[in-house]
Amino acid sequence: MSNTKFKNYRIYYNFLNLLAKDLTKFYYKKLDKPFKVINKNKRKGYDPVTQADRQFEKFIRIKIKKNFSNHQIIGEEFGYQKKRSDYTWVIDPIDGTRSFVIGNPTWSNLIALNYKGRPVMGLANFPKLNKYYLNYSDKVAYVFNKGKKRKLNVNKKVSHSQMKVAGAFHGWLSLNKQKKIPKVLKLMQFPCFDALSYAHLCEGRIDVVIQCLNKIWDIHPIIPIVKASGGIISTWKNEDAVKAGNILVSANNLIHNKILKLLKPVR
Repeated sequence: MSNTKFKNYRIYYNFLNLLAKDLTKFYYKKLDKPFKVINKNKRKGYDPVTQADRQFEKFIRIKIKKNFSNHQIIGEEFGYQKKRSDYTWVIDPIDGTRSFVIGNPTWSNLIALNYKGRPVMGLANFPKLNKYYLNYSDKVAYVFNKGKKRKLNVNKKVSHSQMKVAGAFHGWLSLNKQKKIPKVLKLMQFPCFDALSYAHLCEGRIDVVIQCLNKIWDIHPIIPIVKASGGIISTWKNEDAVKAGNILVSANNLIHNKILKLLKPVR
């Protein structure tokens, strides 16, 4: 991973700002209609995908190719388009497909721009909520809600005794393993809604998010937004969140370290 400083925020901020609006318009014009659900997991388990997932990703890829034709693209549905470039776009066309399937409005379009392997720009767009989250730089991020823009800030001063914790294990953590972290389970008193929970932390609405099984397209778009909002993000092993997997996001270092310690029996 390179530490080379990324400077061209304005170009990509403007692109993603417009793309968020275009994605919402595209949804209501083309995709807001009945659909079939396909289970991608043919052996066992449930991994749903819809035509909307694929249409969203095609739409995003076309926009990227039109504006940045030499960039690489990694998408959940259509894989890796490799080129010789320091820039790679990482796409989750619908994060929260299960929510999409049942009509829960918490699903989103997630897009990251990676520069030399590092996520530097992130967009989380929620068409059904008419809002989106986008970082302007490595220190400034905004939420755009019904046409109004507001700067994002985590609740930096929250204490361990006051923190609001949301979490989801997505079927990964067995009951026997959950029994090893009773203090974590007791703290998880707020619902976890896909990427929206990470976004809520950036707004200061909740203070800790614990999730399992994040793929790179689930978490790379979130990383720049969390960091620009003042949050702390890592794996449960306190490794770089770029690796994806089991993710912990916190409002400050103190509570982050305390939750890491509580997760130690299962990490």
